[in-house]
Amino acid sequence: MLRRFFDKKSDSASPVSSQLLTGPRMPRHSGGWSALRKRLQAEPGLRVIDAGATSPANINYLTALGHSIFLADPVSDALTGNWQRGADDDGNPIWDVDGYLSQTLQFAGRTFDVVLLWTALDYLPEPFVIPVVDHLCAAVNPGGQVLAFFHTRAKGEETVYCRFHVTEGDDVEVQLAQPFPIQRAFTNRSIQSLFSRWAGFKQFLAKDSVSEVIITR
Repeated sequence: MLRRFFDKKSDSASPVSSQLLTGPRMPRHSGGWSALRKRLQAEPGLRVIDAGATSPANINYLTALGHSIFLADPVSDALTGNWQRGADDDGNPIWDVDGYLSQTLQFAGRTFDVVLLWTALDYLPEPFVIPVVDHLCAAVNPGGQVLAFFHTRAKGEETVYCRFHVTEGDDVEVQLAQPFPIQRAFTNRSIQSLFSRWAGFKQFLAKDSVSEVIITR
């Protein structure tokens, strides 16, 4: 499993991800990253979860600012791990959600201030979505924030699964990853409902078919 906690001295020991990253990195303007970056620059010593395959750019940027980073790869772990436990009477798969959470998002009692969730919730099997959000809610400190991207439609070439790499500016760099199929598209109402236990919700307009949201604990 891709799971390792980095403090600000350990970026040279980053693990090798099992997830395939292909193609060039393409810059994409991100209002959500621009807003969150200001907090990361102003408040050293935060604990950050970065959801996705190992990104040396993300590790180096965050640790250089004095933050600790925990890497988790929730989509790859969900879709390539052995979490299916048979099927119900209607033929629907039965998933070991608790086992998935205990291995993929095992924080060993740590709590966090920032979560770079990216588009993970668009690609998780349906039974995993609410438990992952609830699990993060329990692990994020009051005032902590989640940066999440959501596809507004479930078809089209822009729905391919990608890894996001942060930059020092207002762009994130987008890189093709494994060809996981998108599971759903979210509306503003469904996003707000999913994070109804959280205290704040701020949306950022984008020119493509991706909605950016910062949710505050």
